[in-house]
Amino acid sequence: MVRRVLFSALVLSLALSAMAQSAPSSPTVVPSADLKKVVPDSYFFRGLSATTQLRNSAALHYPDDFYVMAGLVDTSGYSSDVKAKYNGFFITEKKLRFDGGAMLAPGQYGMGYTADGKFHILNVAGDELLVADIVVDDKLARPQPLKIVMDGTTAKLYLGKKYVTFTAQ
Repeated sequence: MVRRVLFSALVLSLALSAMAQSAPSSPTVVPSADLKKVVPDSYFFRGLSATTQLRNSAALHYPDDFYVMAGLVDTSGYSSDVKAKYNGFFITEKKLRFDGGAMLAPGQYGMGYTADGKFHILNVAGDELLVADIVVDDKLARPQPLKIVMDGTTAKLYLGKKYVTFTAQ
């Protein structure tokens, strides 16, 4: 009887250990080969549908099976005043806190940055919802147009050498 209890406890602990190892405990960057599964082909913003640039897109996968993704779009059909703040999409299935304390609810947004060092999140009508300060990483050797890097539980969304940080809530 004691052997059965010990054997059952061993099997149960091995099963729980295997389950814990299969699910990531922190957010992970989605590999570029898998981006096509989550990144949209086009994105609607301010009355137009723009083609997304898959090569300049990134996504995070959270342990509770939620995603955050960002990508650049072709803004050739937009007016110059829209292009001044909008150059991509930002989609989140989680509530996020940006550096500086600004909160962003789950949703689909336009994003961009301006020459004054600000990162902007806009609703699909082009109304500004969030403004965060951008940090410049002068030590970054090979900047890419867009990428996401995890630093513990904090994500850094890079746009070239400029980045903004956010954490899931």
